[in-house]
Amino acid sequence: MTEAANIKVDDAVLVERCRKGDSEAMERLIIKYQDRIYNVILRMCRNTHDAAELTQETFVKIIKKINEFEGRSSFYTWAFRIAVNLTLNYCQRSVRLGLRSLDAEDTEYSRQSKQQLKELLADKSNPDPAVMVQNKELYNIVIQSLMKLDDAHRAVIVLRDIEGMNYARIAEVLDIELGTVKSRLSRARNNLKKIIEANLQ
Repeated sequence: MTEAANIKVDDAVLVERCRKGDSEAMERLIIKYQDRIYNVILRMCRNTHDAAELTQETFVKIIKKINEFEGRSSFYTWAFRIAVNLTLNYCQRSVRLGLRSLDAEDTEYSRQSKQQLKELLADKSNPDPAVMVQNKELYNIVIQSLMKLDDAHRAVIVLRDIEGMNYARIAEVLDIELGTVKSRLSRARNNLKKIIEANLQ
């Protein structure tokens, strides 16, 4: 049996124990996945305090809804879906409240980062966000621009280009067809590139 299969069996057993009120089983699930869920939330919301709160909120919701988990996907996928939805809602509220403009800090560091990003965007061989976020100096600019995408596009970019999740897992987490993931990702990357270019004018 593969390691992935072992994880799935272990989770199924733990979930069943959780349904029967076993708090130790729930604690094991939380310990097993809290870091992974926290990390993706942090990359979507960019604030350690908010990421910690959203992670806690995710597990509170999981505990409340554990009896609704039907096992049609893995527990991790189901938990991840809850985390992503909560985080996207948080991001929506943040956008409504207003985010700091890319022009808020016109430091030498900022100007150099913008120039590097312009060069990357001009390089047709490196069109996707994954290349951009590999450069730490450009990370914040890309993430701030990412927050301006609509929820659906932001989710696929984070899951694929930042988290490195495969298309099939993304389809499960977002509850959409595989073909939709691919087409949405393509549109999201194009839209993100346009937003970044506009911010660099």
